[in-house]
Amino acid sequence: MLYILISVLCSVTVAIIIKLAKLRGINYLQLLVWNYPIALLMTYLVLKPEIVSWTSDLPWNLYLPLGFLLPFIFICIAMSIRYGGIVKTEVAQRLSLFIPLIAAYLWMDEKMESSKFIGIAVGILAIVFSIGWNKKIQNDSKKFWFFPVLVFVGMGIIDIIFKRIAQHQEVTYMSSLWIVFIIALGFALLFLSYLLLIRKEPFDKKALLYGAVLGLFNFGNIVFYMKAHRALPESPSLVFTGMNIGVISVGALAGVLLFNEKLSIYNKIGVILAIISVLLIAFL
Repeated sequence: MLYILISVLCSVTVAIIIKLAKLRGINYLQLLVWNYPIALLMTYLVLKPEIVSWTSDLPWNLYLPLGFLLPFIFICIAMSIRYGGIVKTEVAQRLSLFIPLIAAYLWMDEKMESSKFIGIAVGILAIVFSIGWNKKIQNDSKKFWFFPVLVFVGMGIIDIIFKRIAQHQEVTYMSSLWIVFIIALGFALLFLSYLLLIRKEPFDKKALLYGAVLGLFNFGNIVFYMKAHRALPESPSLVFTGMNIGVISVGALAGVLLFNEKLSIYNKIGVILAIISVLLIAFL
């Protein structure tokens, strides 16, 4: 359970760093770019992947879209935190888990118990309630629901692609992760070039430091989640549930206590429904 707790704390800390960077006037979009050099370095030092040749035999149909989606959805997460706050973003991110469940049922001929469908339905309600609807919000601010939805859909697609990569037997998972991070870094650098050359934004040195710290916690989230599964090989549901409920709960506490995010009664119902949804999917 210690690994799960550390993974949860790392995941929520990523959101906290992005929120802090925005509040302190640091270019939070630039800092996302510097996450990937650290992720690459830590992957090489800690996971020690076998470096394979880049040949046409590799599953580029999986690597390329995943390499693009990782930085793109990270940007959406940052925008979601900016407009909607940590609580709504974490709920959207964690409930994306039932997109691969639906995909497995529709396209991979996996059977699904009725409780899973109930859990998915409750999860959809959770997203609707957690995002909330405020008639007083100005039209320009209605972006606050658009980005959580992108996070929800994007994270679900990323999960599906990662599962497909894990099924590819010719290349080890760690080697694939190494290649994907290199591609993601390439797309992130293209995005940085767009910010600096097209939008004429000044280079933010502080964003580099914040991005490096962000990369450490983002990598920690991945590593300790993997360690939790290895430590509890007979209890994947426990790891799955602990991680998702932990991030939703700790994320809600962080948003309210650290940043004074205001939760309406609908938002609170959404957080409770999200936890119920995870429990239904995992244990029934």
